[in-house]
Amino acid sequence: MSSKAKDGKAGGPSSGGDGRFFSTTKKGETQELRAELQSASREKKVDAVKKVIANMTVGKDVSMLFTDVVNCIQTGNMELKKLVYLYLINYAKTQPELILLSVNTFVKDAADPNPLVRALAIRTMGCIRVERITEYLCEPLAATIKDDDPYVRKTAAMCVAKLYDIQPELVVERGFVDALRDLVSDPNPTVVANAVAALNEIADSSGDDSVLELSTSALQKLLAALNECTEWGQVSILDALAKYAPADAKDAASIIERVLPRLQHANSAVVLSAVKVILRYVKARVDDAMPEQAAQYRKKLAPPLVTLLNSDLEEITYVALRNINLIVQSDPRILEGDVKVFFCKYNDPIYVKLEKLEIMIRLVSERNVDQVLLEFKEYAQEVDVDFVRRAVRAIGRCAIKLEKAAQRCITVLLELIHTKINYVVQEAVIVVKDVFRKYPQKYESIIATLCENLESLDEPEAKASMIWIIGEYAEQIENADELLDTFLESFRDETAAVQLQLVTAAVKLFLKQASNNPAAHEMVQKALSLATDDATFANPDLRDRGFVYWRLLSSDPEAAKAVVLCPDKPPVADDTHKLDPDLLEDLLARIATLASVFHKPPEAFVARDPGRLGGEEPDEGYDDFDDVAPGEAAAEDAAPDAAGSAFDDAPSPSVSAPPPRAAPPPPASGGEVDLLDMGMDDPAPPPASTTAASLDPLAAFGAPPAAAPPDTSLFGAPAAPQPVLPKRPKTVVCAPSAQSGGVGISAAFDAFSGGGALALELDVANRGAQAVRQLAVQFNKSPFGVAPAAAQLAFSPPIAPGATAPYAIPVTTNPAMVTDARAFDPSSTQLGLQVAMKNADTGAVFYFTAQLPFDALWSPDSAVERSTFIDTWKAIDDSLETYATVDNLPTSGVEETCAKLQARNAFHVARRAVPGAVGQEVVFLNIKTIGPQGHQFLVELTFKAGLNAVKVCVKTTAQPFANLAKAAIEDILRQPGP
Repeated sequence: MSSKAKDGKAGGPSSGGDGRFFSTTKKGETQELRAELQSASREKKVDAVKKVIANMTVGKDVSMLFTDVVNCIQTGNMELKKLVYLYLINYAKTQPELILLSVNTFVKDAADPNPLVRALAIRTMGCIRVERITEYLCEPLAATIKDDDPYVRKTAAMCVAKLYDIQPELVVERGFVDALRDLVSDPNPTVVANAVAALNEIADSSGDDSVLELSTSALQKLLAALNECTEWGQVSILDALAKYAPADAKDAASIIERVLPRLQHANSAVVLSAVKVILRYVKARVDDAMPEQAAQYRKKLAPPLVTLLNSDLEEITYVALRNINLIVQSDPRILEGDVKVFFCKYNDPIYVKLEKLEIMIRLVSERNVDQVLLEFKEYAQEVDVDFVRRAVRAIGRCAIKLEKAAQRCITVLLELIHTKINYVVQEAVIVVKDVFRKYPQKYESIIATLCENLESLDEPEAKASMIWIIGEYAEQIENADELLDTFLESFRDETAAVQLQLVTAAVKLFLKQASNNPAAHEMVQKALSLATDDATFANPDLRDRGFVYWRLLSSDPEAAKAVVLCPDKPPVADDTHKLDPDLLEDLLARIATLASVFHKPPEAFVARDPGRLGGEEPDEGYDDFDDVAPGEAAAEDAAPDAAGSAFDDAPSPSVSAPPPRAAPPPPASGGEVDLLDMGMDDPAPPPASTTAASLDPLAAFGAPPAAAPPDTSLFGAPAAPQPVLPKRPKTVVCAPSAQSGGVGISAAFDAFSGGGALALELDVANRGAQAVRQLAVQFNKSPFGVAPAAAQLAFSPPIAPGATAPYAIPVTTNPAMVTDARAFDPSSTQLGLQVAMKNADTGAVFYFTAQLPFDALWSPDSAVERSTFIDTWKAIDDSLETYATVDNLPTSGVEETCAKLQARNAFHVARRAVPGAVGQEVVFLNIKTIGPQGHQFLVELTFKAGLNAVKVCVKTTAQPFANLAKAAIEDILRQPGP
């Protein structure tokens, strides 16, 4: 090998590119690297550190060389110093003790005569996210933030924001926020931009916009720096200006004039940030005081937005379209004359086409509707099926939006129907139904054309729409009964939506043609029978609707006409993808951020915030539960408990309610019958003997007396009174039939009456010819092993024919009745329990399914120590979390919202404010299910002041039931009552 090649291998500066350091390494290289790092040759040290960085970059663990690399930090070579600092930033978190060895070097470098070294030192210290190093960072940071060199000052400004992310209290105490405010008036525009960026970051982290308070002089400095700083500095300054509130319209117009040149910038982020500032100022100040000037500003916004659409990068085009969508929702006047620029190109990706389609619908008006419809018609003949469907729906949305253009839209839809393309016809039927609802008695002439294409309908939504049209206009369709009959033939195979429409359409047909069409009478009977027979037990909505219609028709046909044929139907409007006004305002303030692309507030897609329990925070954070039960703060301040604990949260006491009908003891002769063929080796445990002093049937398996709830909490604090929960309404689960011997059952599981224990509340109706004296009951196996505490239901006195009697079946749990949790569908949000009954007098056996609310299974013994809760939370992997956001809460306030869950046996563990997030609170609850498994569900509720919503997180190892728990919590929080 030549000497030149050998020198190249040694790694001299001129021997080749740095890519050679990524070549495959040989065994024993670690020892060689250690030897090179300890070499006296500067060139060898530089090459050795480069090799270490290369290994670190490709994912190899080189932390064992930490000490050797740190020893190289004492050097005057700038390249070597940068490489060592890069290594330290990467491995500081895994070697927090060793990083302290380099602190003295950092402090020394922060005072180095070379400003590049000073800036590098302070930047590196800010990037090392180790709390123990922050105490050494404060003094160098305080010196560098007032450094003579602007490069050092701008670096120190960003370091303040990084330090705030680690220890916000320290930043405030040491006056770094005030120092940043002083830097806003710095003569160097780059320093100003970085100071503003740091203040913006701190404001976003703390949720306090007052951090960035701009005086008149500071405002002028910002506007002056806007023309001189880098493009990303301009974005930071524009974001700060967007939060500034001008004193009046003149002040707003003056700022807008200074911002307008940014609309011509080459960077799309700068353009969108400038648009955000102008939009906010025009809407807040200029619109009312200077309407003509506001119109001029709107015209100037259109060209830069259109220019963004012509980007060579499709991703930038899509981001621009998502932001434009928000802008036209807020003020369509800005782009009302530029609808043509949103016409789709043949090579646009589908996500761009769909977004353009949405914007065109928002911009369509009577002036441009013809050219827009022509464009939509072209789209409806393309090859992309999804895009074609959206185009056809867009035509219908235009008809709903513009009454004067509805006839032209209908004409285009008819032309598309005549193409006989299956998916086009079906989408056309769907949108025509909405047009009929919007404009009743106007376009019925096209019904005949729709009926000609009946056989091409095979999608549920199209079928349901066509059935609605037939039922609504039955008096105008000669063979309406025949058309509906074709759908009734496949009733059992149809989806729930189609079945519901069929039942309603049959009733409409009967009400409209009963006098002159005997077939209508037969059809309605057929439809209602199909809706209410035993085969439909899986769809309670269908069964309930069938019974409602049946009773209406049999009791008062005129009332049925008033209800079913009501002419005053809810109005139809095009609100597809329309955002809530408050959310829209929030997103407009976040233009040019991810929130404006997702059309969601940041808290909806940011997985965690620093204050969350279980986050990557030091363990001390788990002990900072300064939580107090609602209404107890004053009492705690005045007289703390003997133990000195601030944790005075009271668990939910049992809720008393009037006891249900007492269950008489089963007759001695009534043997248990295996109704479900499950075997009777392990029957449910028999109830305790009933005495005169204990008539509550729920006391049979150990429930506390209904009238004596405990009066103290787990920790000795007085228990807050809980609202008495209403009983769950019973629903018909088994209609009287020949199979049941005329017995009808309405049922509901209830855990909040009769002492708080679980019971199956029944209304037993006798529509047979003889009295009902006794029923045998058996539950099928289920994931939670619920079983009746008594296998016989004895009625004293017997239920006479035509009468109805209530009955409460106490429910217990039995390990032998538990099914494998893995067999349960984890996506399900409902739990159905199969029940079998036998009439002891007639021998009739019948079956039904009763919905078992998941919160009825929550055990009153869910109390848990805070430390145990924390340990459990930390032990469960974050991947086992299930999230939901519940908005439009019927109750306001954290206490009222949480009280609903506490009243249902969700134990309140803690409540605290989120550090660094003003106005945010988290509440932690523990839920445990009854039964031998006792599944535990850890619940976190996140509240934000000013938002009528709560973010729900359920963490559990019982993953098959995670969705059940989440759905139950959502349902409880949405209930208007307690």
